Amino acid sequence: MPDLILSPLSVLVLHGPNLNLLGQREPGIYGSTSLTEINRLLETEAIKLQAKASCMQSNHEGVLVDAIHGALNQHQGILINAAAYTHTSVALRDAIAAVNLPTVEVHLSNIYRREEFRHHSYIAPVVIGQISGFGIQSYLLGLQALVYHLRH
Repeated sequence: MPDLILSPLSVLVLHGPNLNLLGQREPGIYGSTSLTEINRLLETEAIKLQAKASCMQSNHEGVLVDAIHGALNQHQGILINAAAYTHTSVALRDAIAAVNLPTVEVHLSNIYRREEFRHHSYIAPVVIGQISGFGIQSYLLGLQALVYHLRH
């Protein structure tokens, strides 16, 4: 496999369905920070880590699959909050496995303290790690872990 450690590293950040409503949607579960603010925090953290974060959100499974495919030869890793697709999408799982880029799964809430159907992740078996339950810190911790993994 060719050396994937480039400087600066480039990470694709994917946000799944309904995350465009962060800040408005069930703030008791997801917090009051908007997706725009989360993206700004990630971009700032990436700069501190000498990396670049390219963020996108879609409510459509196929768009997310296409973005994962498009990450090849453009990004060295993926940070993903697949939201509800975490628990339903074999297509996202297969796309992540197919591109074989180091990927970290993140969730704002602790999915294992919520409804039973949220306890299963189709994505977890094909990612290098999963961080959940720390609110927006889940994203920042996930980015830090991914960049660390890519550099080491």
